[in-house]
Amino acid sequence: MALSPYKIMWLLVLFDLPTTSKRQQKRASRFRTMLIEEGFMMKQFSVYLKHCPSREKALAISKRVGGQTPSEGDVSIMFFTDKQFGQVLNFSGKKEQAVEKKPDQFALF
Repeated sequence: MALSPYKIMWLLVLFDLPTTSKRQQKRASRFRTMLIEEGFMMKQFSVYLKHCPSREKALAISKRVGGQTPSEGDVSIMFFTDKQFGQVLNFSGKKEQAVEKKPDQFALF
């Protein structure tokens, strides 16, 4: 059974964390590391993406990420269906680039 592009979700985490002190730098680094451990891929330095099989899974992950948000700074989590995400346009300079590829299969644990 194929998964519906209207039910598959993408999470987009955008953040602006202060890094003026060594302590703030460590917190920001730990936050980035946590995102990677959660299976996010870096789109830009403070923008991370994750492909999720369902809205329920996306909500659960977003709550874990929210619980790990540093006390200083701003973090936003946005939700997109796979269908919406497929309409994203990426440019590098003036040249259009391919949209991020979704995983070939889902890992079941």
